This record gives sequence, C-alpha cells and structure tokens, in this order.
Amino acid sequence: MIPLATVQRLAARPHAPLHHLDASETAVLRVDAARQVTEADRQWIGFAATLSPDDLLKSLRGWWRCDAPSVAAAGALPVTVSGYVVAVLTGLETWEKNERGRHAFPQARLAGYVTDLATPAKTLTATDAADRELADLLLGTRLASHSGGAIAYVSTRTTD
Repeated sequence: MIPLATVQRLAARPHAPLHHLDASETAVLRVDAARQVTEADRQWIGFAATLSPDDLLKSLRGWWRCDAPSVAAAGALPVTVSGYVVAVLTGLETWEKNERGRHAFPQARLAGYVTDLATPAKTLTATDAADRELADLLLGTRLASHSGGAIAYVSTRTTD
C-alpha cells in the first residue's frame, strides 16, 4: 500500500519541461521495474534505484524499434516508469542497427536518475554541465506517453 500523502505528492508533480529540448519531439523510453536476466553484458533489465550507475546504464540500454535520428535529435532520452521520469540518457549521437531492424545507442550515458520518486531524490551522474542541467530539469517530473512498444514519441511544444 502506498500512503495517501505520497500518492497526492506524485499526482501534484509538475509536467516535464520538454520545451527546453532542442527538437519538436522527444523519444521516451518506457520501462518496468528491474528484473534479473541472463545476458552476457548485463544482469538486469529495467529500472531500480538500488542499482549502481554502471548496472543501471546497462539495464536501460537495449535494442529498440525506433526512428534512431528522432531519438538522437532531442539530445536526451527520458526514461519513465508509470509516467514519471526516473532516469535520463544522453550521448545518443551514434547508433547501430541489427538484422531485426532494431537500434541501439552504444555511446549512451546515464546523465542522472532518481533514488526516491516520492521525495524526489536525484543523483546526477553526467560530467557534462549541459547534460547535468537537462537531467536535473527532467528527473522526477510527469511525462505521459503512449505507445505499443518501449519507445514513444512526445511533442516538446506542449505542456504535457
């Protein structure tokens, strides 16, 4: 059970200030809570505030059906769980495409993540000042997105 006061604080959370991004739309990576996997390059997939920054970055990287140039255009990839920004990836300028038509961003960097969504407590991991500022703006905010897959696209020119 989640306390009513916590639910009310989450409901009152501001919308992501997407107008700060340098593109007309941004991709959003929608993930679930982290679960263990048996893969050569990672042990987890999804989000958990308890993961180390290195493990969290590995757990958020993947191969997605997406329009890679559109993902890269905004300069950041907000990561959401249930409509709240819990992490921000940057370093999306280069990508690879596999034989199944999915894209990966091998140079993606973890700019920051939340360790407590209800408070929210942010951990900024980016070394670049612009990436840190962007992560600080987005983390803990509300960001609704709709898609049948992991990647959704949201206009940056609206208040939602």
